Amino acid sequence: MAARWFAIGAWLGALGVALGAFGAHGLRSRVSAEMVAVWETAARYHVAHALALLATAWACDRWPGPWANGAGWCFVAGIAVFSGSLYALALTGLRALGAVTPVGGLCLIAGWVCLALAAARSR
Repeated sequence: MAARWFAIGAWLGALGVALGAFGAHGLRSRVSAEMVAVWETAARYHVAHALALLATAWACDRWPGPWANGAGWCFVAGIAVFSGSLYALALTGLRALGAVTPVGGLCLIAGWVCLALAAARSR
């Protein structure tokens, strides 16, 4: 699983940088400054947690087991839900999309907790 999480993290990192650049250069003339800020928040968390997936890959080698693997799934879900909902909010302006953003945030937090448990439960 380590190689898989590393590859997913690298691909999501590349996507996060591309989406961040799009927000910085392609959205400024199309959406409000508030929505650009929302997009920037999405991209920042997206890239940070793509890097967390690289750490997850390392953790899978160092402390194999369900906690390290679970961290990867939580980070992927968190990026999809947290950043995805914010990207969609910035593009559409539909405030209702913000209601699901905290679920993604909880997934990101759960990923960090899983990494901590992977280390704490190592032999």
